[in-house]
Amino acid sequence: MRVFLIAGEASGDRLGAALMAGLKSLTDVTFSGIGGPLMQSEGMSSLFPMDELSVVGIAEILPKYMHLRRRLDQTVAAVLAEQPDVLITIDSPEFSLRVARKVKAASRIRTVHYVAPSVWAWRPKRAKKLPGVVDQVLALLPFEPPLIESEGVACDFVGHPVVTEPVASADQVADFKARYGLGTDPVLLVLPGSRGGEVARLGPRFGAALTDICASRPDLRLIVPTTGPRAPQVRDLVADWPGQPIVIAPDDLSPAAYTRNNMCAFAAADRALAASGTVSLELAAADTPMLIAYDTSWLSRVIISRMLIVDTLTLVNLVSDTRAVPELLGVDCTPEKIAPAALDLLDDAGAQSAAMHLTMDRLGRGGDAPGLRAAKAVLARL
Repeated sequence: MRVFLIAGEASGDRLGAALMAGLKSLTDVTFSGIGGPLMQSEGMSSLFPMDELSVVGIAEILPKYMHLRRRLDQTVAAVLAEQPDVLITIDSPEFSLRVARKVKAASRIRTVHYVAPSVWAWRPKRAKKLPGVVDQVLALLPFEPPLIESEGVACDFVGHPVVTEPVASADQVADFKARYGLGTDPVLLVLPGSRGGEVARLGPRFGAALTDICASRPDLRLIVPTTGPRAPQVRDLVADWPGQPIVIAPDDLSPAAYTRNNMCAFAAADRALAASGTVSLELAAADTPMLIAYDTSWLSRVIISRMLIVDTLTLVNLVSDTRAVPELLGVDCTPEKIAPAALDLLDDAGAQSAAMHLTMDRLGRGGDAPGLRAAKAVLARL
């Protein structure tokens, strides 16, 4: 069996790697496509660096449009030359669904899109564009299949990979704290995003807020996890932050050691200040209460705000059907609002623990690993 996969960012790389491992456990398979280090470790040679596709926001895409268009054409040509049994595109819909559309127009290659478009949040008519482009959708959230199937496209809920991520033991957390000299000090995890544009936009706001936060809580320590491509940017960013920030980055670590370090950082934190996105589920898995703060460029904010059909962007709130996690979005994402909200969170996490536990249960905790479920779903409809 030949499978062509496309991922455009770190979260997609994790999804793709787990799916690849699931497929390898079920059938003989070879892989080609675009992916990051995790997918490459499962047996893929990436057509070009995955980071080139990690662009978010309408205004952010425009300056890179011609380069992305060239990569789009290159990817379509590679799929058509390969003639795989199935093309699996993973998230990054602005790029991957355009690839799927061109591939379908020129062939009968089966197409699967992993991660349902968030039609529950904004632009619900996007689901109407899937028929004839995508044969099957793999959904991470339990409420998504009916929305996709109503447009005549097969959709399987396969669970969210966050439910299978290991949680650090008490001994591992104690060792981590001792290694970084954290002692019994309270710890705030700071997560300004995984993309360069997000870090550049949110990092200075987080840093300004942390000046006031740490002035009120001088014993507070900061941990800032990041990815390899973002590590230099993040280190420059935190150089003048208070709280003796500890940057957790891959550096020369093996993937296993970096994952273990990250796992311990999430578990060691008492609270988190984070950008919106999948990271809210990772924090929920670690049972770490959070404040979500996020903004895009001015143009993207104006356009997207007119399309939103939900009152929260935090997945913990959506999956648990609560509003337990506080958010500061768009014009509210300012140091002046982040600082008091973070201090309130440090004092009282409210009902977040119950909402986080409910979220994990609804995302499939205790069942088959989502990567295996996704692999079974792909093979069942092939």
